[in-house]
Amino acid sequence: MISISLEQVRTLLIVGAHADDIEIGCGATILEIGRSRPDINVRWVVFSGKESRANEARQSAGEFLSGFQSHQIQLHEFSDGFFPAEWSDIKHTFEKLKKSIQPDLILTHYGQDLHQDHRLVSGLTWNTFRDHLIFEYEIPKYEGDLGQPNVYVSLDESQCATKVSAIMESFPSQLGKSWFTEDTFWSMMRIRGVEAGSNTKYAEAFHCRKMAV
Repeated sequence: MISISLEQVRTLLIVGAHADDIEIGCGATILEIGRSRPDINVRWVVFSGKESRANEARQSAGEFLSGFQSHQIQLHEFSDGFFPAEWSDIKHTFEKLKKSIQPDLILTHYGQDLHQDHRLVSGLTWNTFRDHLIFEYEIPKYEGDLGQPNVYVSLDESQCATKVSAIMESFPSQLGKSWFTEDTFWSMMRIRGVEAGSNTKYAEAFHCRKMAV
């Protein structure tokens, strides 16, 4: 199995459609990066966060980014579920983002995600940042659109526990959803850990469409 190093990463861009997407898709990976590379500059961008959801997003992002010396949280207020109808405005937001950052690594949504907002954010990430290394994270959901990832990050159980507890505590507005449970998040990381052959038992998985070596 090929391994890559974070040694050349100086700036990390993390993009999510909704308030809890980043945490669910790659929260433990972010915690691990913060532990091993606190000097990395991080931009955390959420496209849909209004009122109480914005407060949840800001609080959670701050917790996950606490290990980094330099980070910026950017929240927008596009309408949850209606991103395709707001394509032009979201595209302009991406263009402004491109002018303000040159990331070495980008974490964004899986391109084949069946949620229209997730898929649009992934597409515009690729459309905007054409010459960058992009890893696409996954979100478990009713639609059953989990694919076959090709990038894995092995994770200590402690990082996984921190991720799960932070998600459950930071997003009380989502606790009524049947899938928003601790065992959902743990099971995803355990399954990906099996696939990765992780000595720690746990991993988060990503899709990488292309990489120049």
